[in-house]
Amino acid sequence: MSTAVGTLAPPAPGATARQLPPETGSEFTPLLKDVKGQGLLDRRTGWYARTIAVNALCLAGVVTGMALLGGSWWVLALAPVLAVLGARTAFIGHDAGHAQITGNRSVSRVIGLIHGNLLLGMSYSWWNDKHNRHHANPNHIDKDPDVAADVLVFTSKQAATRAGFRGWLTRHQAWLFFPLTLLEGLALKVYGFQDLRRQSGRERLVEGGLLVAHVLGYLTLLLTTMPLGHALVFAALHQALFGLHLGMAFAPNHKGMEMPDPDGDKWGHLRRQVLTSRNIKGGALTDWFLGGLNYQIEHHLFPSMPRPHLRLAQPMVKAHCRDLGIPFTETGLVDSYRQALRHMYEVGEPLRADI
Repeated sequence: MSTAVGTLAPPAPGATARQLPPETGSEFTPLLKDVKGQGLLDRRTGWYARTIAVNALCLAGVVTGMALLGGSWWVLALAPVLAVLGARTAFIGHDAGHAQITGNRSVSRVIGLIHGNLLLGMSYSWWNDKHNRHHANPNHIDKDPDVAADVLVFTSKQAATRAGFRGWLTRHQAWLFFPLTLLEGLALKVYGFQDLRRQSGRERLVEGGLLVAHVLGYLTLLLTTMPLGHALVFAALHQALFGLHLGMAFAPNHKGMEMPDPDGDKWGHLRRQVLTSRNIKGGALTDWFLGGLNYQIEHHLFPSMPRPHLRLAQPMVKAHCRDLGIPFTETGLVDSYRQALRHMYEVGEPLRADI
C-alpha cells in the first residue's frame, strides 16, 4: 500500500487537500539549506568512477563471453545480462545529464555521449532536452513531454480524441503497457536519429556519427561472434529485455500521480515535485535495479544530487513534508505498477463504455 506523510489543513468546502495553493516560494528554501549543510549536494567523483569502471568491465566480460559461446545457443543466456548492463549504462548517462557526476559541462557531455550514443545508440542531446523539460514541469499535460499524447495517453481529455487503431490502443493500454516496453529499446534509437534534424552543426555531426558507430559496432559484434540465426534471436531478446527494464524503472515514478492544472498551476518547486512523484520502498537491491530512481521525489527536488546521496536525503525531505502537511507518497515496487496501470486503465474507460 502507498503511504503519505502528513495531511494538509482542512480544505474549503468543495475543494480537495491537494488543490490548495501553496505559500510563496519559501517552502523549499529551508530544506535546500539543510541538504547543503549536510554536504549532500557535494559530488561523489570516486563513487561514479568506480561505477563506470565496473560497468565497463562487465560489458567487456559479456563481449568476451559472446565470442566464446557464439557458436552455441547458450550465448542467448548473455542477452539478459547485456540488457541489465544496458540499463546500468543508461543510468550513468542519465546522471551525467543532470551534472551529478561532475560540474564540468564538457566532461558530463563526453560521459553522456559515450554511454548514450556510443554504447546504447540513444541520443544524449535528445534525451537531455526531453528530460529537462519533464523535470521542469512533471506531469503537466501541456509542458511535460512524458505525458503528451502518443502511443499512450494519460488524461480523459486525451483519450476522448482517440479513434480507430489509436482508440483500440487506449482502450487496452493498461494491458499493453509492458508488452509495448519491449519495443522501447528500438524506439529510443529511432528517436535519436529523428532528433538529428533539430540539431545543427557540430552537434549533429558528433551525435549522428556516434549513433552510426553504435549501429555498426553492434552489428559487427553480433555477426562476428555468432551465426546469423543466433544473432537475430540474440538481438531480439537483448533489445526487448533492455526496453522492458527501462520501462520498469521509469513507469513507477509519476504515472497515476497528481497532474497540475494546466490553466492555473500555482504550486511552488517543492509541491510541484513532491505531489507529482512517487518513491519506491526497498533496500539495496531496489536501489540497484532502479538506478536510484526509486528516490524520485528527492531526485526531482535536487536533480544534481549524486545518486548515493538520495537515500540519505530522504528522511530530511520526508520530515520537511510532514512539517508542512504535504503528502509524501511511497509504495512498494509491485504496488507502484498496480497504481500506474490502474490510472491508465481508468483513462481508457470512457472508450470502452462507448463500445
